[in-house]
Amino acid sequence: MTKKEIVRTISEEIGLTQLQTKEIVQKTFNAIVEALVEDERIELRNFGVFEVKRRAPRKARNPRTGEKVSVPEKFVVTFKPGKEMEERVRELTQQAAERKARAAEAAGTGAVRETTGAPTTYGAAVPGS
Repeated sequence: MTKKEIVRTISEEIGLTQLQTKEIVQKTFNAIVEALVEDERIELRNFGVFEVKRRAPRKARNPRTGEKVSVPEKFVVTFKPGKEMEERVRELTQQAAERKARAAEAAGTGAVRETTGAPTTYGAAVPGS
């Protein structure tokens, strides 16, 4: 989803023009960036926490040449989702697994069980048996 799509959705829901909504959305983003630069942390209840963290300087290796390289310290923005967001995303994962299992049943390949990543199919014909 792009900022333009966010603006269009909000505009339709609250009845403001897209221009007015775009200004509000942009000011919100600007406020988040300013808060991160000044305070290095912003907590949005039911959404999550943005935080600026320092990455220590370290030694690395150039994968092409194998040469050792010094990587200077840097600051990065991290995001930790809030409980509500985590739960809603978890629901998406469960729904996707259920759809996959139903599709496998409909195709006649047997039940599919989600494990650590790759699905394992049970009840499918094994060549040579």
